[in-house]
Amino acid sequence: MFARLVWTFVLSLALVPAAEAWWDSGWGYRKAITLDTTGAGAGLTTATGDVPVLVRLHTGNFTHFLDLTDGGGDLRFVDGDDKTPLKHHVEKLDPVNELAFVWVQVPKLKPDSGPAPLDEDGKTQAGGAPPNKIYMYFGNPKATKAEDAPGTFGAGVAAVYHFGETGGLPQDRSANGNHATAFAGQAVGASLIGPGARFGSGAMTIPDSPSLKMSAAQGFGFSAWLRIDAPQAESHVFDRTDGAQRLTLAIDGTHLYAKYTNGGGVTIETPRWEGVTPGAWHHVALVAGNDQVIVYVDGEPRGQVTTTLNDMGGAIAIGAAADNTHPLGAELDEVRIFDIAPAPEAVKFAARSEGTDAKTVGYLADENSESEGAGEGEAESASYFGIILNQVFGRKEAIVEQSVIGVCVLMALVAFAVMILKQRYLMTCRKATHRFLTAYEHLGIAGEDADLFALSAREKEFHRSPLFRVYKQGVNEIERRLLPAVGSDATALNERSFLAIRAAMDAVMVREGQRLNAQMVLLTIAISGGPFIGLLGTVVGVMVTFAAIAATGDVNINAIAPGMAAALLATTAGLAVAIPALFGYNYLGSRIKELAADMHVFADEFVARLNEVHGG
Repeated sequence: MFARLVWTFVLSLALVPAAEAWWDSGWGYRKAITLDTTGAGAGLTTATGDVPVLVRLHTGNFTHFLDLTDGGGDLRFVDGDDKTPLKHHVEKLDPVNELAFVWVQVPKLKPDSGPAPLDEDGKTQAGGAPPNKIYMYFGNPKATKAEDAPGTFGAGVAAVYHFGETGGLPQDRSANGNHATAFAGQAVGASLIGPGARFGSGAMTIPDSPSLKMSAAQGFGFSAWLRIDAPQAESHVFDRTDGAQRLTLAIDGTHLYAKYTNGGGVTIETPRWEGVTPGAWHHVALVAGNDQVIVYVDGEPRGQVTTTLNDMGGAIAIGAAADNTHPLGAELDEVRIFDIAPAPEAVKFAARSEGTDAKTVGYLADENSESEGAGEGEAESASYFGIILNQVFGRKEAIVEQSVIGVCVLMALVAFAVMILKQRYLMTCRKATHRFLTAYEHLGIAGEDADLFALSAREKEFHRSPLFRVYKQGVNEIERRLLPAVGSDATALNERSFLAIRAAMDAVMVREGQRLNAQMVLLTIAISGGPFIGLLGTVVGVMVTFAAIAATGDVNINAIAPGMAAALLATTAGLAVAIPALFGYNYLGSRIKELAADMHVFADEFVARLNEVHGG
């Protein structure tokens, strides 16, 4: 209940204003997603279009996994105009582990366009270039799935393999149905982008089909994400044979190259590029078109050769040669085959937007349909503290952090209650002590009219003063000794009597000290325990953040920073308890010491006056 109340408060403060336009009122929330095509992102210099964009959701950028309908059926994607629906499909959605991989077709990308600069209020600055942007809508429990996997990949894509099948052969997710007929690899549940495939003993075979025909006029292409286990021995990543013709993408050691054998049996080969690092993911592509064969690695051309290309068909082998020789010891993910040579910009965008360290795709704060709009100058991000609170109280899985902060809040309430009540009690004691000392100073000494014991009858007036209770004990002790005495002993006491009287007064002072220090231990617990409890929440939060990163493979700062900041909120809560408690403890402790010192001084003076008046 506490977490729910806090989250409601956070939403009222932290959610940003949305644009005036809202694609469909049936959806309660949306998230703006920016696509950076500047040098810091995809680095596009010319416009490109019909590109599939990977939306990688995890706990660092999305906190509503458990609020989505089954399978993400309420997910919708709209172009930056907030009017045009975009085709998409979900490759994987795991609400328990809080990660999802969704592919969205973006019709057009402007070159050299980054997120528009924002002012201090989070609104687009005047003259700021509008960014490449799409919207992800969610939060409609009545929505049904509207996925279109074939439509997600534009013209020219002949086959796409996500390797997400729970059993059987890899299936083509494009509209062409180029499903594998043989598969010697092994499925990998958590690869670079959701599931993947590990090769090492044979190939994945894709039979020939009209959609896979290689046209010399239109070109041909192949791309995949590749991670080799170790330097290879002339291993084939891609291999296609049609009679005497053959097109191959191969790795020898850590050198990646392509070779093409024409119908006359003449083989040409691209320069071998050394840089395929074992254990690291690389985006590799082979493009044949315009009488050129080009090899791309991580979006950059690394080797090319000019030759006359001919039309070509034939079965395709991936992960080994067609006869299962030259096996590839590697993991592959997101394999695509093109019947039209992909543009260099499209290859570069895929390489720079789909990896775990990609900075191309940016995720802004969630917006709700009731937020105030500001058109193109809308506020694009929530307050920093709102984002942090969103990470803690917006996720049902953050139970440890929520519990730690709840304990810290309870400790803070107890500490403040102790400080307030103790301060009121000490003020009452000081006022009563001041009145008692004023009255005591007006008492006479021996031989004068005033009686040293006269104040003992005014208990109703001075009973809140610790000094009065010490005085009262001293008076009681001396009267108990004087009343039974007769003759000259009635006004004289020996040294042992005064020692006994002082001991009785000391006992009262000890009890008064205990009363003054009562509940102060709760402040020491808050001072010493608060930071450690907060640190516990931080450590657990950091562990969860790194676990999510390990599961998604996303290690960019946008994925790490929100979770780390949210984890540190627990330590902040612990310090927020300890710091005020420390100040209050020191202040109250000094007031208690003053009263204790006053009691000891008064006891010494009172015993001295008693000895002066009644000493033998």
